Amino acid sequence: MRKLFYMIFFFLPVVVFPQWTWQNPLPQGNDLTSVHFADANTGYSVGNSGTILKTIDGGISWTLLSSGTNNRLESVFFCDVSTGFAVGENGIILKSTDGGTTWVIVPSGKTKNLNSVFFCNCSIGYVAGNSGTVLKTIDGGVTWNAQSSGTLNNLNSLFFTDINIGFAVGDNGKIIKTNDGGSTWTASSSGGLFENLSSVCFPDANIGYTVSDFGNILKTNDGGITWAAPTTSVFEGLLSVHFTDINTGYVVGHSGTILKTVDGGVNWVALSFGKSYDLYSICFTDHNSCYVVGENGIILGTADGGATWTTLSTGTMNSVYSICFPDVNTGYAVGQYGTILKTINSGTTWTKLSSGTFYLLESVFFTDINNGYAVGDEGTILKTIDGGLTWNAFPSSIQNNLYSVCFTNANTGYIVGSYGTILKTTNAGTTWIYVNQTISNNYSVCFTDESNGYTVGSAGDIKKTIDGGETWTTLYSGTNNYLWSVHFPNSDTGYAVGDSAVTLKTTNGGTTWNNIPNKIPARLNSVLFTSSDTGYVVGNSGIIYKTNDGGLNWKPLSSSTTSNLYGISFTNTKTGYVVGTNGTILKTTNGGGNPTGLTELSLKTNSLTIYPNPALNLVTIETSEPPTNGQLTILNLTGQELITQSVTERKTVIDINTLPSGVYFVRVTNDKMVEVGKVIKQ
Repeated sequence: MRKLFYMIFFFLPVVVFPQWTWQNPLPQGNDLTSVHFADANTGYSVGNSGTILKTIDGGISWTLLSSGTNNRLESVFFCDVSTGFAVGENGIILKSTDGGTTWVIVPSGKTKNLNSVFFCNCSIGYVAGNSGTVLKTIDGGVTWNAQSSGTLNNLNSLFFTDINIGFAVGDNGKIIKTNDGGSTWTASSSGGLFENLSSVCFPDANIGYTVSDFGNILKTNDGGITWAAPTTSVFEGLLSVHFTDINTGYVVGHSGTILKTVDGGVNWVALSFGKSYDLYSICFTDHNSCYVVGENGIILGTADGGATWTTLSTGTMNSVYSICFPDVNTGYAVGQYGTILKTINSGTTWTKLSSGTFYLLESVFFTDINNGYAVGDEGTILKTIDGGLTWNAFPSSIQNNLYSVCFTNANTGYIVGSYGTILKTTNAGTTWIYVNQTISNNYSVCFTDESNGYTVGSAGDIKKTIDGGETWTTLYSGTNNYLWSVHFPNSDTGYAVGDSAVTLKTTNGGTTWNNIPNKIPARLNSVLFTSSDTGYVVGNSGIIYKTNDGGLNWKPLSSSTTSNLYGISFTNTKTGYVVGTNGTILKTTNGGGNPTGLTELSLKTNSLTIYPNPALNLVTIETSEPPTNGQLTILNLTGQELITQSVTERKTVIDINTLPSGVYFVRVTNDKMVEVGKVIKQ
């Protein structure tokens, strides 16, 4: 019998499996700030919201790992394929000793942002950050000691040519050097350049390069004593530099900038991959093979020294504003540049459809799996009768922006938009009747039945109809904040949300509205209730909040992104989707998970006994106590649930023969306990 256990120190975080998983872009859509390869096949990238990705096939596929933090990670470094470190916001240092499967927080003693990590070997490493922070470890990252850098400038990048000689560059042209393993640091002259330096690289002990956010490239030929700016500079900010030898080097930066030199920086040639996304980090595994990461999770690869580039991340990065599921499997999402996406497998894959327009699409609504509508800017109204294969534009006779569409039956529908626009159709969109009540914008429309409907808009405007849209009455909302979304779970109870996180509720069909106090920190863009008590709001900066008591209290959920979220849809009480900027589509299969700050899965010492481990097929899972009405789940490292079954006894035998070889998490839950472990499938 082999008992699997975790040694949890007081400073380590609980491990939380993802409650919202990425569906677009893939592998994910957060900005990636750093990429590092431990060997030709094994690489890692980190970024916003605690993102950590891993590849074991040279970048062909990437797996999203659980970091245990939502802090932005700025830099990653692996000293071998197993041992690696990531650093970032609020002084966080993460360490993994199992190839990224698990990460633990190592106390840094700092709260300033840490921007760069570099290891000379698996024992000796350095971290640099804001306010001149330099830390050193000599025991493989177990302990970190602060060093005197001699500057208060933010330090953005580190590079060591051996265990004693290293360089750090930072804001206002700051360059510092150590010759004694960090015991002392001395300033070097950047030639009067006071731009922020973002990256530094030395192909040998004497020749080095650093780049600035103003597009300048500096070079040293004397080990950093003096620095000279080559004749070439660009107009875009440069963010990362990497040399494969003393002559051949690459620089990446803002707006898709990729530069290459083959003569030691005398001349730089612009390379192109056809996009204008900001590129934050570059790493070569050999003279020709390179990886670049950047904005919105983009990952690029080249195998021919930059002559051609392949985009290794997939999916659209156009912002998505609305999502609709006419059934549990079939869904549609619309957004920027006429984007229309469709899934027929509950969001596992999304296919881009041809909309025939480049106008921004704000809202989508389907009356069944074949008949649907999308509306957007400049009076755009689109309809499909074949499940999105073709879309036809319907004339609306107006050029106002259209923000929301809703149908009460197959023929009767409503559209609202700017300058008080309200449109109605009674013949499935063939013709639209124009109603103009006020000049205030209407951003969202919702009907509780064929007669009663509501629209909300600018300056706290709420209007109601009781005659199927023939006439509309302005209601008193009690706020001047813009309202972006309205939803009624039943005929009496409704909610409206908007700027400054305003959350309004009515229990009498809109006659009176009460402002529900909350501590939500950002604008709310959409509200949806799956029952009379359970509801969700989404908003800017990736916020998702949930209520289980009819809006009296709202608790934050972890979305694992900082993208603005605009639309939300649930197909049942557990399965839901949210969409937002940069193509963000997220999915939950457990009602969004537990609120942030509540332990979803706390790894306890000896929490589960698992044997044999490793296993080929049958494995026994033993809990510490009988899990009455419990559920056993096996998940992969991204949190995807692969096997689920009910359990009532302490010992359960389960067949994992169908799983590919690898490492998997095991979770057993009921109303009173959560126990987890890890099993290795041979």
